[in-house]
Amino acid sequence: MSATAVHSLWTTAADPISKIDAPKIEYAQLSPTLIVIGAAIVGVLIEAFVPRKSRYYVQVFVSAVALAAAFAAVVALAAGGYGTTKAHIAAMGAIAVDGPALFLQGVILLAGLLGVFTFAERRLDPEAHGNRVDSFAAQAASVPGSDSEKAAVKAGFTTTEVFPLLLFAVGGMLIFPAANDLLTLFVALEVFSLPLYLLCAVARRKRLLSQEAAVKYFLLGAFASAFTLFGIALLYGYAGSVSYATISQVVDGTIQNVDPALADTMGNDALLLIGVAMVVMGLLFKVGAVPFHMWTPDVYQGAPTPVTGFMAAATKVAAFGALLRLLYVVLPGLRWDWRPVMMAVAIVTMLGGAIVAITQTDIKRLLAYSSIAHAGFILAGVIATSPDGVSSVLFYLGAYSFVTIGAFAVVTLVRDAGGEATHLSKWAGLGRRSPLVAAVFAVFLLAFAGIPLTSGFAGKFAVFKAAAEGGAGALVVVGVISSAIAAFFYIRVIVLMFFSEPRPDGPTVAVPSPLTMTAIGVGVAVTLVLGVAPQYFLDLAGQAGVFVR
Repeated sequence: MSATAVHSLWTTAADPISKIDAPKIEYAQLSPTLIVIGAAIVGVLIEAFVPRKSRYYVQVFVSAVALAAAFAAVVALAAGGYGTTKAHIAAMGAIAVDGPALFLQGVILLAGLLGVFTFAERRLDPEAHGNRVDSFAAQAASVPGSDSEKAAVKAGFTTTEVFPLLLFAVGGMLIFPAANDLLTLFVALEVFSLPLYLLCAVARRKRLLSQEAAVKYFLLGAFASAFTLFGIALLYGYAGSVSYATISQVVDGTIQNVDPALADTMGNDALLLIGVAMVVMGLLFKVGAVPFHMWTPDVYQGAPTPVTGFMAAATKVAAFGALLRLLYVVLPGLRWDWRPVMMAVAIVTMLGGAIVAITQTDIKRLLAYSSIAHAGFILAGVIATSPDGVSSVLFYLGAYSFVTIGAFAVVTLVRDAGGEATHLSKWAGLGRRSPLVAAVFAVFLLAFAGIPLTSGFAGKFAVFKAAAEGGAGALVVVGVISSAIAAFFYIRVIVLMFFSEPRPDGPTVAVPSPLTMTAIGVGVAVTLVLGVAPQYFLDLAGQAGVFVR
């Protein structure tokens, strides 16, 4: 081959490269995510350069300020009309800036902020070797019970890396419900899942249980991610694009100017149905719906309790946001195919979570099965396929996340010699020993049960009303029955706390620092305000309930 021929090969190959456009990124509209990810990177640098004595204080300060600033950015965007009139697709089609995205981002950031407060709690355990300790392992890399672990405890080490990990998780969660193409969705999924796998493994006490929980979560999560990715590949084969808008047009049959190379595979319904099933399976795994719920009780029980509270609240919000966008923006044309399947999933999730919770003897496992039942209730709103359905789901997620963080924060306070006393028998008579803590926990349990004048009642009512109006009456009947079953085990715990004799060797209630008090106080306040006067927040969710296409 002559030199000129080679030269012509290079030039013809290189010609189109000069036409790649520079990306156009709207930094101001992506600012909440950029602030959080930036702070997470700063947190990694703090671990490297700040002396060990001051790391904890610097990390807590940076994390709290970053989450507060990101929340202020979300509020500013919403006030600037980006949730309603100026809603649009940003970042070259990758991210949607609209009402549901901003609403869910706000909830995730507030949940993250309360999560930082519970992570930073250092007054619950007695001091070890003159150093205050938190819920996390002294040195995560050392083998449980080994000499290196004992040396780390003696030296007063603490795992301050949990704060940047939390920020990375929040960063991924902010992108997840706003993702407007399947690749962005997958990248966000991995960005928030990987830090959570690590956070589950770093409990200070019961380290082996904690590491077992993390490995289970990691393995099952890897399976779910693989299913999601395979589903994305099939959807790409079906539509010739990973963009939500293009897939939606191909599903509806309204697409113009089809590439002739794609015309053969386009419209192959087998690719579409299997691809959608796999992507939705990955999302249902994240929300903990039956039959993808197996990881939930083990992980909730084994993870450090502050991590459990943060994860239970924020992951549900992010995953339901992504599920709503997928079903409402990409697949409205497939409604008759996915609704019956989702109704079946919602029914087994509600009943499964409520019935199995009755048999639990550990408070964290009980709350885990309760969270599975709640995933079923929220799915009822997803199935409504109406604007009311979206706004009711947004409201429920907002209410649920504060109750959850508050409830797990209370669980961290009840302690005995071995750390947290999570076995239900130990909670007997707690209402007589420390009436305030028991009363606060009772408020959260009543909210979970959906008793009137709590946020849980307003949320359940909104979701069931939307489902009934959307023609899913049977689902509402099952939902009410499940709520009645669930109310039994919540009220059983309240009876145990207030009407049982306290055991002489029972646990004590630790006095927390103002950080945990703030997290619990905000949880109680939101629970009561959303229960007594929910209308303003329902209207807010209603205004935010319109997806940009």
